[in-house]
Amino acid sequence: MEIRRRSVPEAAAALTAAGVAPLIARIYASRGVVSADELDHALTRLPSWNTFKGIDAAVARLSIAIANGEHVLIVADYDADGATACAVGMRGLAALGASVDFLVPNRFEFGYGLTPEIVELAARRGPKVIVTVDNGIASVEGVAAARALGIDVVITDHHLPGEALPDTDWIVNPNQSGCAFPSKHLAGVGVMFYLLCALRTSLREHGHFAGRHPPNLAVLLDLVALGTVADVVSLDHTNRILVDQGLRRIRAGRAHPGISALFAAAGRDAALATTYDLGFVVGPRLNAAGRLADMSIGIACLITDDESTARTLASQLDQLNRERREVQAGMQEEALAAMACATDEGACSVCLYQPQWHQGVIGIVASRLKDRFHR
Repeated sequence: MEIRRRSVPEAAAALTAAGVAPLIARIYASRGVVSADELDHALTRLPSWNTFKGIDAAVARLSIAIANGEHVLIVADYDADGATACAVGMRGLAALGASVDFLVPNRFEFGYGLTPEIVELAARRGPKVIVTVDNGIASVEGVAAARALGIDVVITDHHLPGEALPDTDWIVNPNQSGCAFPSKHLAGVGVMFYLLCALRTSLREHGHFAGRHPPNLAVLLDLVALGTVADVVSLDHTNRILVDQGLRRIRAGRAHPGISALFAAAGRDAALATTYDLGFVVGPRLNAAGRLADMSIGIACLITDDESTARTLASQLDQLNRERREVQAGMQEEALAAMACATDEGACSVCLYQPQWHQGVIGIVASRLKDRFHR
């Protein structure tokens, strides 16, 4: 465990001197904000991708794919971060001229990540390039399987790498060794957004958009904000900017149809959207697809431009979330009953098991028990 001490009084004093109200200044300081500059959430304050290790190589490979019309397949994780990262990748790459589709593993059939089994399934789609979002940094065997089939793999991920990295020349992950990018807390959707920004810049410099305007990638920020908050990553300055800008788009009525439909399905006013809505209202409805069914439903909701289709899919996600709550309540009741029968109250850890417990909900129940019993 690493204990980091913050100079809260000094930081609060500096913020107060810059014109921040004393109480607000102390709250900011306790959350790691040390200067008034960090309160500026303009997009121009985002750190450049120039220090992102591996991003230039990934941009070069995707540029070739676009130029040659090669089919690109996004392989996503089945949580809200993976779904939003997939939607950002689908929309962004298509806008930049790529032929792109997606595949998300069903957790009950294939488990997590780019496994050899998923590569075999992906190969049937005929991709020349696989792009992972919110996964892949641990997919050593999966990448090897793809290479054996002649498929290149571009990894975009934010999880901590293991001792061995996949054998690919294209890894974009702020937490890989040697990466100087200042924000180590980007969610998977943030990593994908940065890759798209770098790709757009490179394509523009090479004349790809001659005679037309490059696509405005800021339109993707509602999706970036949702995935960032739903994945519960630390809101450092970079993530605060991404979330703030995304919320501004949602409040202004410029969200994608799927996000607007999810707000409506939950009975929430998007014009008053907050991080609470993203983390505890919209996020759980999106996650419910991956927990109880197939995240393809959630991704389809996020990538459709048809409002009627978005409403239908959002209604399905809302119903799945209701079912998730019922399943969770039943499992939690059984778990608490088992805890009441525990004989060793001084144990440092607790292990509970029921063969019929739902695989997609176990993690939530375990988290609730940890919060209650601190074990």
